[in-house]
Amino acid sequence: MSSENKTKEVATLGGGCFWCLDAVFADLKGVESAVSGYAGGTVDNPTYRQVCSGMTGHAEVSQVTFDPKVITFRELLEVFFTIHDPTTLNRQGADEGTQYRSAVYYHTPEQKEIAEQVIEELTAKGIWDAPIVTEVTPFEKFYRAEDDHQDYYKNNPGQGYCRVVIAPKVAKARKQFFEKLKR
Repeated sequence: MSSENKTKEVATLGGGCFWCLDAVFADLKGVESAVSGYAGGTVDNPTYRQVCSGMTGHAEVSQVTFDPKVITFRELLEVFFTIHDPTTLNRQGADEGTQYRSAVYYHTPEQKEIAEQVIEELTAKGIWDAPIVTEVTPFEKFYRAEDDHQDYYKNNPGQGYCRVVIAPKVAKARKQFFEKLKR
């Protein structure tokens, strides 16, 4: 089993509400898990309420465990940059605050290099009218969010935020990355 664990990698990505990220990443082939949580802050074991106050410095993130033989870190980033706006500082749509910043918390020097390359390529393509503000920062700690934040979209599909905000992101990802979806 330990050799199996060595075939897995972890990505920690922040791009707005973690409910949106988890819903999309959980659909992808090669993704073993997508866990909602917090990274990049200064308080140990923060609560959702503390993170939302903006006083802890954490971002809402999805910590994705994946098999790089099935989906690469670059491919995860391609999906990541499709489902959020990396040009808005501390904001995604109506969600505003430092916890909604765009961030790649890299686990290895290779992840850092790939993230910087993808940002450079996207900038060169001129997809957005504004510069990409995604921070590329070394991973330090991940704190799992409370249980009611895990699989939120799957467990609450009729909830207003799920219907209005998450469902369109999931639909866009499913359409654009159809060949990468679990069947």
